[in-house]
Amino acid sequence: MLAPPLRLLRLALAAFWSRYLAPTCLWLFAFPRLPSLNADPAKGTPEDSSTTTTPPPPPLVPLSVNYHFTRQCNYRCGFCFHTAKTSFVLPLEEAQRGLRLLKEAGMEKINFSGGEPFLHERGDFVGKLVRFCKQELKLPSVSIVSNGSMIKERWFKHYGEYLDILAVSCDSFFEEVNVLIGRGQRGKNHVENLHKLKQWCQRYGVAFKINSVINQFNMEEDMNEQIKALNPVRWKVFQCLLIEGENSGEDALREAERFVISDEDFEQFLKRHKGVSCLVPESNQKMKDSYLILDEYMRFLNCVNGRKEPSRSILDVGVQDAIKFSGFDEKMFLKRGGKYVWSKVDMALEW
Repeated sequence: MLAPPLRLLRLALAAFWSRYLAPTCLWLFAFPRLPSLNADPAKGTPEDSSTTTTPPPPPLVPLSVNYHFTRQCNYRCGFCFHTAKTSFVLPLEEAQRGLRLLKEAGMEKINFSGGEPFLHERGDFVGKLVRFCKQELKLPSVSIVSNGSMIKERWFKHYGEYLDILAVSCDSFFEEVNVLIGRGQRGKNHVENLHKLKQWCQRYGVAFKINSVINQFNMEEDMNEQIKALNPVRWKVFQCLLIEGENSGEDALREAERFVISDEDFEQFLKRHKGVSCLVPESNQKMKDSYLILDEYMRFLNCVNGRKEPSRSILDVGVQDAIKFSGFDEKMFLKRGGKYVWSKVDMALEW
């Protein structure tokens, strides 16, 4: 028999267990552990780390943007893939607001195109945009793509200092071929005008570039001598591209099927001109989804499905909400050499 003091102690411990400790242990084992008040429900508990959500991809940066602010043109190129489906042009202040939004989103280069950008207000509209982008937004690069037919020397006197690159479209050095393509006007020789523009660019400190679309009418032409004589900073050579609703299909304003060439034909043209150091080739594969294109309403145009499907305007939803629907292939943009020395202050040019 236990001694009285030890027996009393045992009885006291049993009573304490049954009244206090047993209910507490039962509650701990019967119910799951509550989460910490500071826990992040999205991250889960330490034991649930395998369910952590993947962070969203970084936002697209509109490093280089092509703004087709007008669809109107004075030429009728048979393969044109941005045709005159509307005559709308944003008011200057709204266009400038959109350009500021793009700059805030990371844009470094803006290219103005059309249609023919010198058609609206005889070139003063695009001149004001060029000056705004260089003077107010301080963009490293401002460029224009034009057919060159409406540019006057006075334009260079007013706006030339703000323009980094002027790209002039020329698909042939035979005037009769240009006329067949639709790149011509009565009383004007496209090739002669090209040489005049080169001189003005040199006189007013603008880098001169040539764009050519290779098609059934010029694919066998040898342009080596003429390109080397003009000596552009870049000669962009495109393979003729079909875009449904623009130059192909029932609702298109052009029928470009007769201009289309094969990949092999395009490669033969490139091989013939491999000695031209400024040559920058762009096949259909490289070109289709590697450009950020804004239309006249400042909507990004998605060409992934072979037609231009617009996003909502950046003026309404902002750049990041709109650019998600652009279909832009950033890797192809870099692969085709979309980022290059594009500011004239960084070019080793002899004016």
